[in-house]
Amino acid sequence: MKIAVLGGAGMMGCIAVQDLACSPGVDEVILADLSEERGREVAAYLDSTRVSLARVDARDHESLVRLLRGVDACLNATVYYTNLEIMGACLEAGTHYTDLGGLFHTTLRQLYLHEQFRDAGLSAVLGMGSAPGVPNVQARYAADRLDTIESVRIYDGIKPPPPDAVVFSYAVATIVDELTQKPMVYRDGQMAACEPLSEFEDYWFTPPIGLLPMHLSLHSEVATLPSSFHGKGLRDCTFKINYWGMAPETVSKIRVLADLGFAGQQPVPLGSG
Repeated sequence: MKIAVLGGAGMMGCIAVQDLACSPGVDEVILADLSEERGREVAAYLDSTRVSLARVDARDHESLVRLLRGVDACLNATVYYTNLEIMGACLEAGTHYTDLGGLFHTTLRQLYLHEQFRDAGLSAVLGMGSAPGVPNVQARYAADRLDTIESVRIYDGIKPPPPDAVVFSYAVATIVDELTQKPMVYRDGQMAACEPLSEFEDYWFTPPIGLLPMHLSLHSEVATLPSSFHGKGLRDCTFKINYWGMAPETVSKIRVLADLGFAGQQPVPLGSG
């Protein structure tokens, strides 16, 4: 089997490349990334004959399709902004697809491609990272053993770093979006938008995590689980996390930048000078 990992030199992608290179049945893993330098570093560290390198820009549709032709499956480990474009390239190339999540709204748009993938005889499995991914599998495991389900409440606890450590636990752009965009919750059978960093509660995790303050965050589990378990009576679904695995002091600094407009996605005109 030949698998391409887009964003294979990133924080999540490089771990996926390592795992796939050691997996039975995988003959070749294409580590595809925009950064050739970072790709070479990851490949040198892994030192595996199964890993090959490719430079690719996910925004270049033609080159992306060329890369994916003849590839059995594509793992999209890039920032979720490119999910729809990469799914389109997989459809054209005839390649199965999976990703690490679409931050609710993009995931919902991706679901509209279901019939196109089905008609092409291809699979597209969305949100198979740590979260979304593991919570979805856990929820399914529990749901299969229950007659009815009233609520699914997801708590994603991450051991926090020291207060003075500026550490991003995953893609910076995704964290900023989670911090600034309104979390969606499913309550009384309806979707509703809440405020970021709201509805705090303390939650006990098993050691070594312990007691953590948890708050709402925008996440893809809430986009898919209500429809998955609608037939069992699901009425409520929420996702909470503890400052995205960062120190609260770091989050406060990011919020200041966001309040000043540095988290926006609109072009900022600059004067000549």
